[in-house]
Amino acid sequence: MTSTLHRSALRLLVSTVALIALGVWVYALRQLTDYSTAVQLCVVVLAASTLRFPHGPARGATLASIVTMSVYVIAGPAAAVVVAGVGALMQPRDVPLIKRVHNTSQRILSAGGGAVAYILLNAPTGDDAFIHAPQAILGVTAAGVVHQLVNAVLMCMVLSLERGVTVVISFFREVVAPTALPMLGYGLLGVLMAVVWLGGLGILAGLLVMVPLIVARWALTQDEAERAAQAAAMRAFIEVIETKDLYTRGHSERVSRGVGMLGRRLQLPADRQQALEHAGLLHDVGKVGVPTSIIRKPGRLDDTEMDAIRLHPARGVELIGNIPFLEEVKSAVLHHHEKYDGSGYPAGLSGTKIPYFARIIGIVDAFDSLTSTRSYRPARSVEQTLAILEQDRLTHFDPALVDAFVHVIRTQGWLAAAEEQPAPDSNVDVTIDHDDLSLGSGGGASGTAAGPT
Repeated sequence: MTSTLHRSALRLLVSTVALIALGVWVYALRQLTDYSTAVQLCVVVLAASTLRFPHGPARGATLASIVTMSVYVIAGPAAAVVVAGVGALMQPRDVPLIKRVHNTSQRILSAGGGAVAYILLNAPTGDDAFIHAPQAILGVTAAGVVHQLVNAVLMCMVLSLERGVTVVISFFREVVAPTALPMLGYGLLGVLMAVVWLGGLGILAGLLVMVPLIVARWALTQDEAERAAQAAAMRAFIEVIETKDLYTRGHSERVSRGVGMLGRRLQLPADRQQALEHAGLLHDVGKVGVPTSIIRKPGRLDDTEMDAIRLHPARGVELIGNIPFLEEVKSAVLHHHEKYDGSGYPAGLSGTKIPYFARIIGIVDAFDSLTSTRSYRPARSVEQTLAILEQDRLTHFDPALVDAFVHVIRTQGWLAAAEEQPAPDSNVDVTIDHDDLSLGSGGGASGTAAGPT
């Protein structure tokens, strides 16, 4: 399907969904009986819609779902649909019109799906919720599940037209699956808000429930800001280190990106994924203690120079040792030059005794080195390098991780080192060096990466 047809199909879909949503919202509006309560709930949902989750898979989602779930109990399913539509008015100013329309329609129809579930279960509304509390909780739970389901389906319809089926699969795996239970839990807070509201506090119930969430959101925002500052500091530090050698500039960033791609293929949890990417970024941080003359030396290294190179993983651990949230990446930094057959360094670990993250980084580290230009050789092609990884599985690398990485690169592609990287030095008469795939006792590469002797 051409891009023009994609855009036309997308507009048609959004228009159709918008018309259906408008009809549902108008119908729900006509079913209202207590306009005063509905107006108060609209005020609360507008306030909640300005508060968004600051990070994680649900990043950007608002707290409006809590209010919507409470409305089912406080004022009934019809009011929930009306309130959801009003809450959708509070969207960021930079959101394109077509997306604004779809977001509004999505909220209305999601609330409508939840309303149908609530009605089918004959769940109580108003003061009856105190008498039939279990049914109210069950009704809100069912409404929350259907709300999420409708929301996901509508989102997938747009994504499939806009970006393709592959993105839809990623959306389910990376967004829907990890957020389903947390969002359902947030929705159940609506029951608490409803109980407090119906208990006599009215609109103040919204304040009572939302204030702790606002405080929690503020704390999360501060935590994210601190992590962002730490990540920026790490990247700046790595850039300073990589100025020692123009040939390796950007290497750590690319390794971090590569291990991130592999981590997502392996479906690592979000916290492990972040730790892995940090480890990839910092794996060579210990090179700050290696003399520049050694880093830039194009020929083979002597034993003393080799010893200085081999110390960089340990120096890296020393440097990051006092940063608390990087505690779990230390073993990856220390052992990323171990080999699967036990011939690596610093500890000569083999097989699965090598830390998992270190095995991942070792693969991506070698891959980026080989696909980058060095003073003593031009960059190899991606396919040539993948062939090397496959040939050196079991000796240098974990075979299962090699297979996963090869699949990732062949399906997603790879952005190699920048074209402005310097050309090889024609005065260098060696074809291998310490930056290549692995480090032998003589200071040069071994294994398939060494090429012809």
